[in-house]
Amino acid sequence: MPIQKKVCMLGATGVGKTSLVSRFVSSIFSDKYLTSVGVKVDKKSVTVGEDSVTLLLWDIYGEDTFQSVRTSYLRGTAGYLLVADGTRQLTLDTARTLQKTAEGIAGRVPFVVALNKVDLLAEWQVDEKALWKIADEGWPIVRTSALTGAGVEDAFMKLTRAMVGA
Repeated sequence: MPIQKKVCMLGATGVGKTSLVSRFVSSIFSDKYLTSVGVKVDKKSVTVGEDSVTLLLWDIYGEDTFQSVRTSYLRGTAGYLLVADGTRQLTLDTARTLQKTAEGIAGRVPFVVALNKVDLLAEWQVDEKALWKIADEGWPIVRTSALTGAGVEDAFMKLTRAMVGA
């Protein structure tokens, strides 16, 4: 019997949550920026060991004002991808606050930080020391690019393995 897991995509506006989901689910990238309104749910089935896992990917609108993350969206989540944009340091700070909010609502469920836009290294602003600090706190970090696909599968599979205990 397939396992079904709810995964929430969390992060500031414009970090690439929708693009990461599109790359993972459909192997496509669009450079047309679409603001997510509310929540969009996609599905993808993956295999972890002997298990077939269906991921229900909840792409929640970008959040810069953390207080308004809707509690109802996070209820029942088995894990979340915390997305930050490597070209904007502030999005890592937002991710830190969102993580605390998510933990307060969903409890200590697995999460992975997707540090997105690794294809734009020349414009990188994220402080490496800040990354080392959150890595030392046990935050799993995967550098991703929705544009090239680099690290995308790895980020989702790392989260999936953590959710099913593999």
